[in-house]
Amino acid sequence: MNELQSILGKAPVFPKIELKPSYWKKGLIVRTPNWLGDAVMGIPALFQLKKAMPAKSSLAVVTPKGISDIFKSLPFIDEVIETDNKSFLKSKKDVSSMRSKHAGVGILFNNSFKNALLMRLAGIPKIYGASARGRKILLSKAFNFPRIRKSEFNDFHQTGLYLSMVYSLGAEEWKGDFPEFRVAKKPEQMKKELSALAAKTNILVLAPGAAYGEAKRWPSENYREVCAYWVDKGGHVVIAGAGKEADIAQIVAKGFPEDKVFNLAGKTDISELIFLLQKAEFCVANDSGIMHLAAAVGTEGVAIFGSTDPFLTGPLSKKWKVFQEKQSCAPCFKRECATGQYKCLRAIRPEDVIDYIKSIK
Repeated sequence: MNELQSILGKAPVFPKIELKPSYWKKGLIVRTPNWLGDAVMGIPALFQLKKAMPAKSSLAVVTPKGISDIFKSLPFIDEVIETDNKSFLKSKKDVSSMRSKHAGVGILFNNSFKNALLMRLAGIPKIYGASARGRKILLSKAFNFPRIRKSEFNDFHQTGLYLSMVYSLGAEEWKGDFPEFRVAKKPEQMKKELSALAAKTNILVLAPGAAYGEAKRWPSENYREVCAYWVDKGGHVVIAGAGKEADIAQIVAKGFPEDKVFNLAGKTDISELIFLLQKAEFCVANDSGIMHLAAAVGTEGVAIFGSTDPFLTGPLSKKWKVFQEKQSCAPCFKRECATGQYKCLRAIRPEDVIDYIKSIK
């Protein structure tokens, strides 16, 4: 088993589905996942799909506005249709936008019944996706995926599931490399905090939050120790995250020199975050969207796993080291620890993470 196969695990293999050139009509529409991390894990499948499509066909993605900059930064994607994820009755605009593309094929990278129905209402003849939530009747082919197991590690990766669908539709095997990410903004067009960092070197990005919940969050005091180590060796630290994680980021940043530690939680859009991660020398993150994005743009890093499964959603890069101290209940996939003790996270010592960084830097 090669290194890529060891990451992707045992994804299911489905029979080939013939898609003649005429079936594509003017192209393909893909509905992405709603979460940043899940969306990044779907990029390899999108990349392989594009290469399998007829030359004159266009690839459009329908994606939440909050993460649309990911796809706008990928040159191989021809169009990004932003959705506000409102109720079905308020989705008329999404249907109209999809219909205007005259696509022959649609693929769902989420499990939503509503999104399958919207594609059908948009007049897309051939629609593919996972068999979920009673939507099988709406799909040309529904793919049956294995159930996610709890309290033991799974033997497949989420990216492998997306890839298994597109392989069935004729895409070639992914070799493990992400496509190039291009940031449209120049540093001087970004917020002043970002433009100030453009001239800095030796940057460590810390991502101490996780939108999913506390059971994914390594204690803030541990991030502070990593932060102190990096500052002591002359580096700069950027704390990244969503606006809701600003308080967590402030706990990590408190007391450090403001010209050395920059709290940018809630102050960057996705495009600026890509710029920041591309510039960074290293990243330490919980299992989160920032972890996945950092790995995808080629940044080296450490991933902290608590309640979730690194075999299922680990970083897609050989440059990343996963730290996890498995407990008998893990992975439980809970947002908060049922016992309130968070043993899986507290067992990961900051000195071990620091020692690892020292060993490679």
